[in-house]
Amino acid sequence: MPAEDTRGHAEPTVQGRLRRTTRRFPLFTRDTARPEGGGRAAAGDAPAPARQWPMLAVTGLVAVGLLVTALDALRPGTLLIGVALLGGAVLRWLLPDVGMLAVRSRFTDIATYAVLGLAICLLALMIQPDPLLKMPFLKDILHFTLAK
Repeated sequence: MPAEDTRGHAEPTVQGRLRRTTRRFPLFTRDTARPEGGGRAAAGDAPAPARQWPMLAVTGLVAVGLLVTALDALRPGTLLIGVALLGGAVLRWLLPDVGMLAVRSRFTDIATYAVLGLAICLLALMIQPDPLLKMPFLKDILHFTLAK
């Protein structure tokens, strides 16, 4: 009698290996799957940096944003960081394979990069003094939460 998987749905192949006969997932996984779109962004014979160009582009822009921020230009630096994350969301949406920029499912990656990028951009526009974006309800919320 052939060995069975954890649910008892297995059938031996010609080589003697088990082949699943059900579409249900097994109870125990033995390996992790690559995220959707996690393949190389360039051909396999290309050098390593070329294969991971989407991740390097986003990371490079974030590094430049951090450098600009460290050079005492807070608003432009943080805006650049937010734009880099928004660019990562766009790359993840448009490209079929983005290499290491793919962490989880396509939807989760896009939502995470977009929400974080948008939040950082909005916060950069509200930096004091002289904010470019004024939201009066935030002052009311702050007053309400800190009022005694």
